[in-house]
Amino acid sequence: MKIEAKSISEVQITRKGQQRLASGHLWIYRSDLEESSERSKKGKGSSKQQLEPGSIVEVVGYNGKTLGRALYSSKSQIALRMLTSRDEIIDRGFWKRRLEMALALRKQVVIDAEAYRVVHGEADLLPSLIVDKYKDYLVIQMLSQGMDSLREVWVELLSEIFQPKAIVERNDVKVRKLEGLSEQVAVLAGTAPDEITVNQNGLLFTVDLLRGQKTGLFLDQRENHATAMRYAKGRALDCFTFVGGFALHMAKSAETVLGLDVSEVAIAQAERNAKLNRLNVTFEAVNVFDRLRNFYDSEEKFDTVVLDPPAFAKNREAVEGATRGYKEINMRAMKLIKPGGILITCTCSFHVSEELFLGILQSAAADAGRQ
Repeated sequence: MKIEAKSISEVQITRKGQQRLASGHLWIYRSDLEESSERSKKGKGSSKQQLEPGSIVEVVGYNGKTLGRALYSSKSQIALRMLTSRDEIIDRGFWKRRLEMALALRKQVVIDAEAYRVVHGEADLLPSLIVDKYKDYLVIQMLSQGMDSLREVWVELLSEIFQPKAIVERNDVKVRKLEGLSEQVAVLAGTAPDEITVNQNGLLFTVDLLRGQKTGLFLDQRENHATAMRYAKGRALDCFTFVGGFALHMAKSAETVLGLDVSEVAIAQAERNAKLNRLNVTFEAVNVFDRLRNFYDSEEKFDTVVLDPPAFAKNREAVEGATRGYKEINMRAMKLIKPGGILITCTCSFHVSEELFLGILQSAAADAGRQ
């Protein structure tokens, strides 16, 4: 159980890093560390030693001013993830307070859901930690060296606060490799069933906590699924449907719904969810780009189209290619929509900003001859 040591190491950052921190950014990149800052003095007159991977460090500005405390990574380009701007001890009580703050917020904003995100990383000042709740089960992801080293702390605190039937570790995500961490899936506490059923906005979804994509469902789209239920009409098309999140919700208001996804496993799960809710939704396991092109060639039209593709830009270098990809699918979707129809379009690419995405949509609309 890694808690802050009595003697804490200092890491100094550059003027640029300090300016980014002052703007509200909680990450400090390796390029913003002073050259000698990744070696710390353990005591006056002692030799310098390397900082411990995943340790808690004191962050010092280029002018020598203490800026707070952060989790240190020895591998990732995100060298520091800020925890606090105050001079406070990072101990068990600190982590428990942060968890309780996250839960208090969710109690205010989560309505009519058996599955939702309890901890959303940096948004809850618990950087690189994800905790999803599925009824009486918790799924956790620890995406940095610092959070991974606190595994025992999270199991202990989550068990104390939630009394879950099981805590499942879904650390089978590629981003952990950037931290020098292995990918793994395990039950950390209790007993997890092969499958559970949860209610989302009045609909039932089956969830595989150990093998499902992400942590089982795309919980970040929960509110958007409910909104799509209000907007959908006529003939609806759900592209990149996964297990039918948008498709099943739109079936409540649209006349017909077709869901597309390249994954046969996801489509099979979507069909099971449709039967579970007694909804008449059709699904196809196809390449979505090809199917959109086929719809256009055959002059088919839809009243509602949803685009919820996977992240096209995994890093900054991929933004240019992602921009082309987003423009293509949005242009094709716009050409398929009847006058007065609805387009619900999404991007989960961190490196594609809202401003850039809106620009892509404007360009796509121009090429599609639509407003």
